Amino acid sequence: MHEGKQAWKEKLKSFGAFFTNKKTVKGARITYSVVWNMLLLLIIVLVLGGGFAAGTGAGYFASLVKDEQIRPYENMRKDIYNYEETSDLYFDNDVYLGKLRTDLYREEVKLDDMSKHLVNAVVATEDEYFYEHDGVVPKAIMRALFQEVTNSATSSGGSTLTQQLIKNQILTNEISFERKAKEILLALRLEKFFDKKEILEAYLNVATFGRNANGSNVAGVQAAAKGIFGKDAKDLTLPQAAFIAGLPQSPFGYTPFSSDHGKLKDPAGLEPGLSRYKTVVTRMHGAGFISDEEFKEAINYDITKDFVKEVPSDNTVEQYPFLTFEIEKRSVTILAEILAERDGYELEDLKKDEKLMAEYHALADRDLRQNGYKIYTTINKEIYEKHQETANKYPYYGSNKPQEVPDPDDPSKTITISEQVEIGAVLIENKTGKMISFVGGRDFDIQQRNHATDSPRQNGSTMKPLLVYAPAMELGKLHPGSVLPDVQVFLNGPGKAWPNNYDMRYSGLTSARHALTKSYNVPAVLAYKSILNQRPATFLDKMGFSNLHKDDYENPSTSIGSLSGGVTVEENTNAFGTFANGGKFIDAYMIEKIVDKNGNVVFQHKSEPVDVFSPQTSYLTIDMMRDVINRGTATAVKSRLKFGSDWAGKTGTGHDFYDSWFVATNPNVSFGVWLGYDHNKPLERRYKGLSYGQRTQYIWADLMNDAYDVAPQLVDPEERFKMPGGIVKRSYCAVSGLLPSSACSKAGLVESDYFIAKYAPSKVDDSLVENKFVTVGDKRYIALDSTPAEFTDTGVILNPEYMESIIGHKIRDPQQLIPKKDAWNKILVADDKLSENGKTPAALGIKLSGKTITWSKHPENDIVGYRIYNNKKKVGSIKAGADLVFNAGDGSFYVTAVDIAGKESAPSNIIEIGKKPEPKDPPADPKPKDPPPTDPKPKDPPKPPPPPPPGDGDGDGEGEGDGNGNGNGN
Repeated sequence: MHEGKQAWKEKLKSFGAFFTNKKTVKGARITYSVVWNMLLLLIIVLVLGGGFAAGTGAGYFASLVKDEQIRPYENMRKDIYNYEETSDLYFDNDVYLGKLRTDLYREEVKLDDMSKHLVNAVVATEDEYFYEHDGVVPKAIMRALFQEVTNSATSSGGSTLTQQLIKNQILTNEISFERKAKEILLALRLEKFFDKKEILEAYLNVATFGRNANGSNVAGVQAAAKGIFGKDAKDLTLPQAAFIAGLPQSPFGYTPFSSDHGKLKDPAGLEPGLSRYKTVVTRMHGAGFISDEEFKEAINYDITKDFVKEVPSDNTVEQYPFLTFEIEKRSVTILAEILAERDGYELEDLKKDEKLMAEYHALADRDLRQNGYKIYTTINKEIYEKHQETANKYPYYGSNKPQEVPDPDDPSKTITISEQVEIGAVLIENKTGKMISFVGGRDFDIQQRNHATDSPRQNGSTMKPLLVYAPAMELGKLHPGSVLPDVQVFLNGPGKAWPNNYDMRYSGLTSARHALTKSYNVPAVLAYKSILNQRPATFLDKMGFSNLHKDDYENPSTSIGSLSGGVTVEENTNAFGTFANGGKFIDAYMIEKIVDKNGNVVFQHKSEPVDVFSPQTSYLTIDMMRDVINRGTATAVKSRLKFGSDWAGKTGTGHDFYDSWFVATNPNVSFGVWLGYDHNKPLERRYKGLSYGQRTQYIWADLMNDAYDVAPQLVDPEERFKMPGGIVKRSYCAVSGLLPSSACSKAGLVESDYFIAKYAPSKVDDSLVENKFVTVGDKRYIALDSTPAEFTDTGVILNPEYMESIIGHKIRDPQQLIPKKDAWNKILVADDKLSENGKTPAALGIKLSGKTITWSKHPENDIVGYRIYNNKKKVGSIKAGADLVFNAGDGSFYVTAVDIAGKESAPSNIIEIGKKPEPKDPPADPKPKDPPPTDPKPKDPPKPPPPPPPGDGDGDGEGEGDGNGNGNGN
């Protein structure tokens, strides 16, 4: 054992000698020196690199915040605590409406009036270092920055409560490094001005907490406590406080209530919020805010039993939902432009930059809710309330129809709803543009879309006066007396007729006035084609149509309201006011002025009229639209309206009956109504005995009657539309719209109408010539030179080339050009000729009933008439289109058929009427003779006399009568 110890000593001595060996020591010194120098070099590189990075970062940070002005204490205090002054709304004439409807229902509460559990829960969950940091936590920012750069999943953010307060009250929710840099700078500054209690109180009054039991969005712990648990913030229990504290991270993901009237979510929908609740309780326990026992009790608590079923509603929103939201939307737009202008931007800058537009709208929205504005509108309270009541009670909208829509609680699923017919209506004062009243829809709870101001639709035939007739008159291409063809045309190619009239019928040549009165589509489209190269849709731009697409400027279908983008009821109605204003468009508006809490007027509406049409064009359009109501497609209005102003209007029907319109104007106001389903479905052609057009006109009249009951002087002015100078009345030929010719006058086709003097017709009509024609059945044909005059009438011939020049191609059925009216009975088209078969007609067979001779229509197609003979003398002529009957006297009668070339058939069978002359008395025979024996074989009837030579007769069509009032029918 002793030897073993000695051996170990020797080994240790030898090992120690290694380190004391000069050679070893020298090598160690060299190695140490190299390692130390490398370490120093690495430290230097890291320090320099870190300094460079820090310098670069500092420079970048400075560049991000260079435009952020240093905010003094008073300004920051105003911004941070400016969350309680909601704007006031007013009807016209300073009638108070109520508080501004906001997306966030909020009530202010002091920190001392909040549950301590609530305060602790928020700090533990949202900002565990709140009482220690100076506004920002560097390591949290670096962690968030690393996650952003590496695009890794975010487990925690980098914002303190102070930063969140800055974001909510001063900046926007924009996601950018610039906004984040400004947020950090302002948070550091805020911490210098305010103590922790002030910052915490402000945050708890502005943070959002999802929805309440009515489905309204809530902000601030007091509104959240009342809206979710039905109690004040100071009375919240630990579980209730923990649940509310967990909401700000994802307010609408964790909220227990849906947007559907605050309906409680199903268990799957509640799960995220309940899971978040347990996270909050756990963090409170970890931070030492609650004991083990409190933690155990809270983590197992059923918080769902504390949720309330409903909370009191905001009366303003409940009573005037459509109006409140509309005022808010328009006010935000106005303030956004004001704020942008203060920063050196123009409206065009916002339109070009969606991001910039969104930023200023967000700022304006906050400004509107925080700065206690007074917003004065043009809406008449009494008329508006009457309109809502009438619209809600109207019984003739039509049936509800099923519609699949996304499930509001789970957009990946659909649910089936019962969709009702909706309404949009707007009443506008013409001279000012004031919106007096509107109807946004039937039930805001069912459909929040404002169908009066924010629901673009196809406007059907209400487009015709705006885009076709008025622009064409303005361009000198058309007048009320201009003649347009209403015939079958194929503008989309030879396969299918287009356009078609709503009743699928055609009326032939018609005046522009009559075409508008009856709302014919074909004449409107043809007239529009004649001016399409002059881009008439630019007139719509001037009249405030804001949703036109490129195709709308080029498609002929735009003329009958088939729009790619659509038009709102407000825009459509507003445009009709242009005619009432003598051709000047005045944009409709609702916000009269906005006044800040110090009494300063920050906005005052000013009308800026736009010249669109001449006074002459406007008046003639008005005069044509008067006929729509008096004898056209809107006659149902007159029987329903309780007062008789000078109205001019137009009906309209969208594609497949999806939309039904009536818009009208008088010297003071314009009023428009639309009916339809939100998801395109055809309106019922008839419902409760009324057509869709009647249903639209009836509610239009009912709503106008409401306005009349409140303000008769406004909607029923005594004055009528006045005709301006520069308009003349002229006679014109109803065939062409040109000055009447002799042929036109003889045909009885001269009419009269108004014209713009400088465009009045100066050329005499040359499209008609006199000629003879025959009538066969219900058709007329041009007579030949050899056609007997007794079977012809004198009329005029229309050359269809005149109309083909308008249509752009040959008319398939020229006969369609001739209207079915008495005055047009003798008008023919040039190619209406009856072909002659070249042979003599076959003989007829006639019958006798009493003393009436009848026969059937001759089987040959070129027969133009029939002659009746008595004892071989012609006693009558009957045209082929007349009744084939002749009242005869005594004698021997037969009938012949005559063709268009004048060839006459052989006589028909002969009919004897009346007694033959008795022979003289024979000498008296005292004895009667036996009767002659009966001959069993009847004798053949006597042969008829030979027919007269062709063309026999007097040739003048006069013929002789038979004493019973019969003759040739002329």
